[in-house]
Amino acid sequence: MNLATRKSKQIYLIFLTPLLLTACGHSKKVDVSNIPLTVTIQRFDHDFDKMRTGPMAPEATYLERRYGIFYRDFIAEIVPASNIKDTTYFMPLRQVFTTTYNGRRPYFDLKHDVDSVYPGNMEKQSSEIADVFKRIKYFYPRAVLPANIYAYFSGFQAQTMIGDNYLAIGLDMFLGADSKFYPALTETLPRYITRRFTPEYIAPRVAETVIRENLFPEKDNDKSLLAKMVYNGKILYLMDQVLPDAPDSVKIGYSSKQLKWCDDFKGNVWSYFLEGNLLYETDYEKIQMYLTEAPFTPGLGENNSSAPKLGVWTGWQIVRQYMENNPKVTLQQLMADDDAQKILNGAKYRPK
Repeated sequence: MNLATRKSKQIYLIFLTPLLLTACGHSKKVDVSNIPLTVTIQRFDHDFDKMRTGPMAPEATYLERRYGIFYRDFIAEIVPASNIKDTTYFMPLRQVFTTTYNGRRPYFDLKHDVDSVYPGNMEKQSSEIADVFKRIKYFYPRAVLPANIYAYFSGFQAQTMIGDNYLAIGLDMFLGADSKFYPALTETLPRYITRRFTPEYIAPRVAETVIRENLFPEKDNDKSLLAKMVYNGKILYLMDQVLPDAPDSVKIGYSSKQLKWCDDFKGNVWSYFLEGNLLYETDYEKIQMYLTEAPFTPGLGENNSSAPKLGVWTGWQIVRQYMENNPKVTLQQLMADDDAQKILNGAKYRPK
């Protein structure tokens, strides 16, 4: 979605998991201490709650003045309600605060749990995001990063929402894998996804969102499986650089068992792609199972033991090997190179 339209982009549930695995040695930890950049996460959720206790009209005016485009996006896409110039949108807002279910008021339960997990100003997450942004600036000094970072309730719709000069973090999507809210949402948010909804992964989620949506959005002509593999591999390789201490599992969203499966059977996976003539397949219906979230990859592994999105993982290994084989290629040159075949050839990727 074009940011110029003032509509937000919601980035859904990709690449995170709470595992204490060692990071792979494919990142160069650069010194960013001299880059003057700070991040403060603004608690929109706290200011929004004042609409519940105070006169709604003046509070709405304050929120619109302070949060601008984000407030308008929030009302339109999350509540959702009509144009904020029409005060009839106060009605669905009141419903947010007053709706009851089985004798309980969901908004109050959610607010209680969010405030329990995030009681203050989120200094830890602010510092982690600042470190990510500094590293992006180190490699891309002219990169335009979101000037405002907001924390909000997404209504369990999205972990991040990015728009015109802002990035918002849906705290209800980072309450911890055992949050009491997630079991009731299994039809839309299955367990293999919600196991990743922990506070430790806010910074990686933000990093991926900015990289994919602001810096290097996927091009429309990247239709073959190989092109999509290499594109995703480049995104993850850049995440290696801006999250130098993060485990591989955090970046791609695997369990320890899935990560080990990939390493044990990487040769079989590569043979599967080659023997099935899949690398140059452009029918998305045929290749999407190798790129999208799932509990496993159909057709590979016994008893559904395979890891999901094996095209993404394999693309990551191809890019890593390409950079190892071509030490004179800079990160900037890699990210600018749209020739997936050239990168595959240069990687000489032949896992066993």
